[in-house]
Amino acid sequence: MSDLSLEISKDFTFDAAHHFGHKDEDHPFSRLHGHSFAGTVTLRGRPAADSGMVRDFWEIEAEIEKIRDQLDHRLLNDVDGLEHPSLEAIARWVFERLDPALPGLVAVEIRRPSCGEKAMMRRG
Repeated sequence: MSDLSLEISKDFTFDAAHHFGHKDEDHPFSRLHGHSFAGTVTLRGRPAADSGMVRDFWEIEAEIEKIRDQLDHRLLNDVDGLEHPSLEAIARWVFERLDPALPGLVAVEIRRPSCGEKAMMRRG
């Protein structure tokens, strides 16, 4: 059993606007528009002997909230590092900011549920 690990995930949401400058001026996505985004952060590890937990969900939520505050009800194009805010770019951006704070981070998925779209940044 020593080669087994657990994965745990925490979901979060945010609402934000964006536009895509690489589209023609008359393309609908070049205009400002918004989405309700959903995300999932996944960590992998072995449960601690004293608690049985890979990581306390409250600690994960606290780190996610720091990121969420930078995205929620914002124009994503104005967020440093998200000048081209595709789902892929948002997933990478969130992963890179959570990685130092959440040992065992293996994936960040960002979704636009109303569009049926998602992107995942996964380690390895």
